Amino acid sequence: MKLREHAAFDLVSLGEVMLRLDPGDGRVATTRTFQVWEGGGEYNVARGLRRCFGLRTAIVTALVDNAVGRLVEDLMLQGGCDLSYLRWIADDGVGRNARNGLNFTERGFGIRAALGCSDRGHTAVSQLKPGDVDWERLFGETGARWFHTGGIFAALSETTPLVAREAMEAARKHGVVVSYDLNYRPSLWKGIGGAAKARSVNRELVGLVDVLFGNEEDFSVALGFEVEGVDEHLSALPTEAFQRMIGSVQTSYPQLQVVATTLRAAHTATRNDWGAICWSDGAFYEATQRKDLEILDRVGGGDSFASGLIYGFLTGRGAQWAVECGAAHGALAMTTPGDTSMATLAEVERAMKGGTARVSR
Repeated sequence: MKLREHAAFDLVSLGEVMLRLDPGDGRVATTRTFQVWEGGGEYNVARGLRRCFGLRTAIVTALVDNAVGRLVEDLMLQGGCDLSYLRWIADDGVGRNARNGLNFTERGFGIRAALGCSDRGHTAVSQLKPGDVDWERLFGETGARWFHTGGIFAALSETTPLVAREAMEAARKHGVVVSYDLNYRPSLWKGIGGAAKARSVNRELVGLVDVLFGNEEDFSVALGFEVEGVDEHLSALPTEAFQRMIGSVQTSYPQLQVVATTLRAAHTATRNDWGAICWSDGAFYEATQRKDLEILDRVGGGDSFASGLIYGFLTGRGAQWAVECGAAHGALAMTTPGDTSMATLAEVERAMKGGTARVSR
């Protein structure tokens, strides 16, 4: 891994940033007001590393230059990621040529699960093509230590997997660690070939990855690995079954250096068992499991796990510390609204040590 002094950025992410419209305690179909946040799977990782962990991060994305795009930019400016590689697309007035993505998400409560309804067809970032981003300049001259993207970006259009591949190849050429979150979303693949198309795209890209993130659905549906003992309901956290699954993934993709997953048993939308496991250097490392974790907003928990784990490796803390950091950060991120983390490093370290929720004053 490159030394910090040899790179302008600790991490660069490639992905879509949408405007999330949150009805709070209400429902999307009946609310009269929304609170807005910015969010996106790949972006959330970069933002978490910047805001919680204080690292230097950048986001490669695209927005239409209108009031909605400028609102997303304003929210991202608060997040602190470098926006030098934000690509602005001219507004045609009504969105015939390109538009900004919207994500309507309700948090869920008790037996009512969280619900997402995306409006992201024909967005600006989905129209990125190979050659639109000067990856040689970014990775070869400006410099980065880590590059992150994922299956959400790859699902946006026929050209986005090609852009992801172009970026990965340039990153590997310049000694940049490449991570990829499978992040399988059935709604994104539904109209373009479903699970079969997702497997085709992801299998090709994972061959260029050093660090792979995914959950049980990602590994089974998006990559095609089936392991007995991992069920869709996850009434418990089947660590041994996940170890078998991760072992199968690593055997098929021997270039992988780290494979990591969160372990979640959702008893209700607001009460989950939560844990994490990663494979690194031939060994498995498991984070402390949290039983009956109270959830305010589950969206972004996996992204915050990823940013915490990446922080551990970027700072040379080792795999066990990294997976504990990721699990603690993901748990804290789900105690606040919005896709992105509002936790501080001190809070993450306190949670890693088993700190209580007693008032701090």
